[in-house]
Amino acid sequence: MAETEPTPSSLSRKIDGLFRLARRPDGLPFSNEEVATACREATGVSFSTTYLWQLRTGRRNNPTKRHLEALADHFEVPVAYFFDDEHGAKIAAEIELLGALRDAGVRSVALRAVGLSSEALGTVSDLIDVIAVREAAAGRSARGAGESPPAAEARDDRG
Repeated sequence: MAETEPTPSSLSRKIDGLFRLARRPDGLPFSNEEVATACREATGVSFSTTYLWQLRTGRRNNPTKRHLEALADHFEVPVAYFFDDEHGAKIAAEIELLGALRDAGVRSVALRAVGLSSEALGTVSDLIDVIAVREAAAGRSARGAGESPPAAEARDDRG
């Protein structure tokens, strides 16, 4: 009989979400090994790479309070992120925003919008919405943080 994949729990989705959204200072994602090692070194709590992988995939779903505190400390989120869905969603949105601001193009647009009136910000927002719909219709996907378009694609978009 084949073993079935476990259904991801809310906890495993939250832990995996931190890995997807949070980045190392060089912009690359954290590995299970890096996080487990950092948690172990920071807290002295036994924390293996395998155990962390099991938590991320839902194969284990009952971590100790100390493990969750270690993860929260590493990813710089309150431990409530793991327990309160509403609070967790707000934190995930903030992490996603911070990730987007790592992208130089997004940061440039945001910084240039500082000081604009509410009406002007509404116009910029509407324009972004129109462009997003146009790109979605053209089959373009959103770029990840830090990626830039190929030169030919950038030229095509300008003319």
